[in-house]
Amino acid sequence: MSDKQILLEQIRADILTNNICPDLAKTATNLVMGDGNIDAEIVFIGEAPGKKEDEQGLPFVGAAGKFLYKMLVSANLQRSDVYITNIVKYRPPDNRDPLPAEKKAFLPYLMRQLDVIQPKIVVTLGRHSMEYFLPEQKISLVHGQPKTVMLEGTTVVVVPLYHPAAALYNGSLRATLIEDFMQLSTIIKTLEKETEK
Repeated sequence: MSDKQILLEQIRADILTNNICPDLAKTATNLVMGDGNIDAEIVFIGEAPGKKEDEQGLPFVGAAGKFLYKMLVSANLQRSDVYITNIVKYRPPDNRDPLPAEKKAFLPYLMRQLDVIQPKIVVTLGRHSMEYFLPEQKISLVHGQPKTVMLEGTTVVVVPLYHPAAALYNGSLRATLIEDFMQLSTIIKTLEKETEK
């Protein structure tokens, strides 16, 4: 096990030890931490696991996950190239939106995940994950645009995207999401050029 894997396992253990969101834990099947490349340049952050994710213990494996996979392929990426997680690590009952208190309880653990992985960009999927990094912003106005934010002493480049689930039910969002997705590798290349200067 690499150092990073040990650190990520410790985060999982701490969530269980500290009994984060016990009401959610009672109704969930699995604690869904994250999946993918722990050395990834891109980390995708959704809001919370759904039914399929809860059953399998992996993020984005249902219908929205399949659409996310298609978009990764269209951007010449594999799921194994990126890391995928959610703010809230337990499925809310009946797939309701995560409550502000639940997001707040899990945020320190999400920040620890990012601290371990050290991605070049953080891609938020949907407004719930965007709101933490870019409060007061409207996703309809900022989607696809890289924003540099300072979080707990660390500079992070955040790219807000619509949630794949929203695009499944809204054809016009689907085209927008695919277009935004195609820009991710360009954004990374631009960042690399800037850091070389």
